[in-house]
Amino acid sequence: MTHSAFTSGSVAVVTGGAAGIGLAAAKRFAQLGLRVCIADVDEVRLNRAAQEIARLSPRGANGVMAIETDVSRVEDLRALDAAVQDRFGGADILMNNAGIQPGSSMFGADANWERVLEVNLWGVIRGTQTFVPGMIARGRPGLIINTGSKQGITTPPGDPAYNVSKAALKAFTEALQHELRNTPGCQISAHLLIPGFVFTDLAARGRTEKPAAAWTAEQTVDFMMERLDAKDFYILCPDNDVPRSLDERRILWAAGDIVENRPPLSRWHPDYKQAFEAYIQKKD
Repeated sequence: MTHSAFTSGSVAVVTGGAAGIGLAAAKRFAQLGLRVCIADVDEVRLNRAAQEIARLSPRGANGVMAIETDVSRVEDLRALDAAVQDRFGGADILMNNAGIQPGSSMFGADANWERVLEVNLWGVIRGTQTFVPGMIARGRPGLIINTGSKQGITTPPGDPAYNVSKAALKAFTEALQHELRNTPGCQISAHLLIPGFVFTDLAARGRTEKPAAAWTAEQTVDFMMERLDAKDFYILCPDNDVPRSLDERRILWAAGDIVENRPPLSRWHPDYKQAFEAYIQKKD
């Protein structure tokens, strides 16, 4: 089975589409016969990616467009929407995938925090506000896929700006799905993609070979497509090191900090280290 939005001739827009998960998704959409628009900040990489996608598309280059776009700039997103309207008539699938992770510290420079939030959070909010009203008006089955992170759920120490951006993105996507399912006549659903350890440019950090623990971007997209068919909202991806059962326990422990009135981030608190490890090892 394939989700009803993946109909030959439908239109998919993928931000951050020139590499990694975005490119893997764009290729898959093209193979299914969709017309695809990828958006990214690097023109050279965009053009190379568009050629790769065109080789997989039944329409060839006629089924692909690539637009240089900085998702932190609302004027860029409006220009992207206008270009898609002009070339393909509008969008049916919006994958808000563009994201950055330059690293951050709690008392680091404002500019660093602002850039992470502008891309990872505001890029999704503005992308959604720019594209989705038109998608609803088309009256066709559609999807919004927002790329989140497990760091937005368990919020580990070490990169607070990224965690804040992805935690807020989770809340935004939940609110978006509530809005869509309560909009009369709307055939669009929102979904939160939560990748595991994926070997992409963002995660490579200088490595040239994929670590054994990591999935490829293609494996992540395979899993995403399977779970979209199942109509999952939370697409919680495992990897070669962390099965879903371990993710579930980590997430439940994080929520338990509130319920059990433990210190925040108790998983990394020395007084709770043994309790956490015992909880993880506990048999159901």
